[in-house]
Amino acid sequence: MNLSEVLFLALTAVGVWFWLDSLKTREIGVDAARTACQDDGLQFLDETVVGTSVRLARDDAGRLRLRRVYSFEYSDTGNDRRSGSVTLLGHDVEFLHVRPHLYVIPNTHETLH
Repeated sequence: MNLSEVLFLALTAVGVWFWLDSLKTREIGVDAARTACQDDGLQFLDETVVGTSVRLARDDAGRLRLRRVYSFEYSDTGNDRRSGSVTLLGHDVEFLHVRPHLYVIPNTHETLH
């Protein structure tokens, strides 16, 4: 194998990893949005989320992770569409925004008093 073939295989492997990881993260976002809508008595429309941004960010341990933001639509009356968003750092939900509520997901290692 020459260098260009190795580089092509490496880039293909990274692309496949990113695609599979994005599918898993998207499903986590869908579940979080669906649960938040159910908890607030809202209708989660279209049963999907749409990716709006992907960037690098550091978690609490200083590790580099992908921060993905997904938007979704919900209805409070059944006659309107409102926008919400869910932000994930790695595979962890960081923020979930359903207007007029903003849910900040606490770290699992922190205790609330």
